[in-house]
Amino acid sequence: MKLLLLLLSSAKLGKLLTTGGSMLLSVLVYGWFFGWPYAVGFVGLLLVHELGHYLAARQRGLDVGAPTFIPFVGAWIELKAQPMNVETEAHIALAGPLAGTVAAVACYFYARAGGGPLFYALAYAGFMLNLFNLIPLAPFDGGRITAILSPRLWLLGVPILLALFVYRPSPMLVLVAVLALPQLKLAWQFDPHDPANQHYYQASSGDRFSYGLLYLGLAAYLAIMSHDVHALIGR
Repeated sequence: MKLLLLLLSSAKLGKLLTTGGSMLLSVLVYGWFFGWPYAVGFVGLLLVHELGHYLAARQRGLDVGAPTFIPFVGAWIELKAQPMNVETEAHIALAGPLAGTVAAVACYFYARAGGGPLFYALAYAGFMLNLFNLIPLAPFDGGRITAILSPRLWLLGVPILLALFVYRPSPMLVLVAVLALPQLKLAWQFDPHDPANQHYYQASSGDRFSYGLLYLGLAAYLAIMSHDVHALIGR
């Protein structure tokens, strides 16, 4: 029994060290480029975003791992038990950008109250980070949210991703495109009459309307705030 308890404690400690160690590594790397105050704030914004996913998954009774961070890639949580239906997947996906938006709004109002340029920069990063995550293409959160309407909506994410790459080429966008290829194949070949798809993607009209409205409203709000905070930073 003592050995079992020791092993369980070690497993929990290992998870804590993985999360804490990857967070520390991210802070060190970002701090090297942008200074440690911004690095701490930015990693904090990532953490809040991922905790939104984590808490939503636990709320739905799913086994989920603690967040893991990789510098210039981002962070993620590991779902050890996959959602059984598209509504649960959309619920978990939406929780991340919602939590991240709340954190960005907090930075914004603190900056307006005299917090200084650092918090304007963090607010802008938070708004843009969560807006970027709403691109309607898996593996982005936006792809997992819009799947409740139809996986075919993922095809709309392709021109958005291409436009971003033309505007500002980035290896990260290339990595995202590679990860998205299998999902695009699924979207292209999606058969709504397939029994497995009918089971997984079954959702009420109310759920489709609610998630669609929340998605569009959040994307619009993040776009407006990103534009306005960028203008404030410019001045």
